[in-house]
Amino acid sequence: MNVDPVITRVAGRLDVRIFADRAASGAAAARAAAAALRAALATRGEARVVFAAAPSQREMLAGLRAAEGVDWSRVVAFHMDEYIGLPVDAPQRFGRFLHDELWDAVRPGAVHVIDPGDDPEAESARYAELLGRGPIDLVCLGIGDNGHLAFNDPPVADFADPLAVKVVELDDACRRQQVSDGCFAALADVPERAITLTVPALMAGRTLVATVPGPNKKAALAAALDGPIAESCPASILRTHPDCTLFADLEAYQ
Repeated sequence: MNVDPVITRVAGRLDVRIFADRAASGAAAARAAAAALRAALATRGEARVVFAAAPSQREMLAGLRAAEGVDWSRVVAFHMDEYIGLPVDAPQRFGRFLHDELWDAVRPGAVHVIDPGDDPEAESARYAELLGRGPIDLVCLGIGDNGHLAFNDPPVADFADPLAVKVVELDDACRRQQVSDGCFAALADVPERAITLTVPALMAGRTLVATVPGPNKKAALAAALDGPIAESCPASILRTHPDCTLFADLEAYQ
């Protein structure tokens, strides 16, 4: 059953839809993402999509698992970041998260996973080449507690980044979020480096669907919607995208 948003507004070019609770916002985001996939499949014959991996995305991913009319065999799936230094079988790896939450259920035609291995710089170049083989039809993303997009934290975010994928140092606010999200037991357990798609690579997606639930997102969401468009809040750049819709709940917005 579809539920209408309780607040709608526009921030720059960004459509903002606020729902009463997390379940409703996630379900609405899933409907928007599924519509974008169906449109790409109808017009291009395939859909290339980048997914965020975070607890904030679970309701949206659940909705995508149940979406009708998506021929996943013609979907090429990517993800937007990965820790450096975790074992291949670590449950915190983002590729593992997306297999568990979506990919193993829907079976995309191709799945490209970031594997930092022993040479993260070489892996960044390999992944950038894969991304560059065609347009990205859809990016399903979130906003970090510090306003980051993927692992583009404020200290390393570059709105004019010449790279599509790069190695970054994670700032302490980002690493603390991984603990508060329940992904790691202690700050010392959180890796200090990661591979991430850059801001321009994310913004190159034809359609962006942002899912931002929960009270921990309140400050970042306010800055993204109403603060300056600046790398101090990387998510503020979403206000410049021609086809981006943000789905949040009242806990994140008020």
